[in-house]
Amino acid sequence: MARAGVGLDNVDVAAATRAGVVVANASRSNVISVAELAVGLIIASVRRVLPAHRSLRDGRWERSRYQGRELAGTTVGIIGLGHVGTLAPFGVRLLAHDPYVDTEAVHRLGARAVALDTLLAESDIVTVRVPKTPATIGLLGDRELRLMKPSAHLVNTSRGGIADETALTAALTQGRLAGAALDVFALEPAVGNALLGLDSVVATPHIGASTHEAQERAGREAVTAVRCALEGRPVPYAVNTPLAAPVPAEPVGGGPV
Repeated sequence: MARAGVGLDNVDVAAATRAGVVVANASRSNVISVAELAVGLIIASVRRVLPAHRSLRDGRWERSRYQGRELAGTTVGIIGLGHVGTLAPFGVRLLAHDPYVDTEAVHRLGARAVALDTLLAESDIVTVRVPKTPATIGLLGDRELRLMKPSAHLVNTSRGGIADETALTAALTQGRLAGAALDVFALEPAVGNALLGLDSVVATPHIGASTHEAQERAGREAVTAVRCALEGRPVPYAVNTPLAAPVPAEPVGGGPV
């Protein structure tokens, strides 16, 4: 079977493997679209775009109230190596935490490999790009959020539940965190989620992969995987077989994200 998307949290890979079914995903299809959204959400959060919009929509002109900050000169921490190519032009210092990528590879992408606690403590912006697995659910809980600067912003465009929403709500309402930008939630649709009522939160309804280009790439990658399987050839992006075909070093249309 081929998943026309990246996430596999809705696929029982173990059961498929036991049944002899090859599972493949379109693992490179949305890297550009999600990275671009992440950068957009970072800027929207640090420049306080959403509360300023609400204020203007309500008939108020409060320029001095919504003073933000520039990205240039800040430290951006990336949990799960990604977004590097899209953030480089902003003149930021990049930290990365990814236990599955060796230090030299991180350095080649212009980032410094650090432990998770170091990344959280030193970063002005923390962006999350890891898959949802038993190891990553609740990865950012109360202890981890308390390590972050009160002036820091958290951006999650990967999967809901990686950041504990109760702990995140408390951190934001108590002023221990300046802002959050979220495209994903633990329970979706997230209508009624307490985080959506906070002025320090900018949110979108899981639209990271919602571009025409990403959807076309996902469909093409899924069809290619199915054809390879039916023809007895190595399956690109297969996640449960040693016969997986090699994949390109970089996604089509751009460098590492």
